[in-house]
Amino acid sequence: MSGVRIIIFAKAPVPGSVKTRLVPALGQQAAAELARSMLKETILEATAAGVGPTEICGDPEPADPSWGSLLETDALELSAQGEGGLGERLARAAQRALGDGSPAVLIGSDCPSLNRHRLRDIAAQLEDHDAVIQPAMDGGYVALGLRKFHPSLFHGIAWSTEAVANDTVRRIIQLGWTYFIAEPLRDIDTPEDLKAEGLTA
Repeated sequence: MSGVRIIIFAKAPVPGSVKTRLVPALGQQAAAELARSMLKETILEATAAGVGPTEICGDPEPADPSWGSLLETDALELSAQGEGGLGERLARAAQRALGDGSPAVLIGSDCPSLNRHRLRDIAAQLEDHDAVIQPAMDGGYVALGLRKFHPSLFHGIAWSTEAVANDTVRRIIQLGWTYFIAEPLRDIDTPEDLKAEGLTA
């Protein structure tokens, strides 16, 4: 399983710019603090998985002062998401990582259940499959593992809709790739998600 790169797509936890759908329930500051806490936990679990390097692909770029000391650790490799829509940024990161010859797993930072054990399971499935997807309960996905790159997995996807995971799987099938679908997990986007995960809303 060694050599599987975990790429965490993350936004700097600046009040008013992250977890905005939680602001009515928590307020801007608390929503940003939750985002910071979840990112710290994601970094901890990704590095503890021990499957390969852990990379933060940040928005804004990791040298920006809005990150504070959050990324100041030797355990992380750092990169910038760059310009463009979500699909373009994900595609750019995936193509770069896969171009180095190792599998990659793209994840966010808002799924507390995506722990080190599940990340190890994804890495293990990548030994026998071209793609692994861990759907989110809202129809998106919380992790996408790849051994190959193709732009169709990222371009023309209706991001932030309930069709994302199904559309991605459909495109994987069209490519003729082998794939594995893991169990759906809940990410934290709404006050209802907070309640379902036992967090205070």
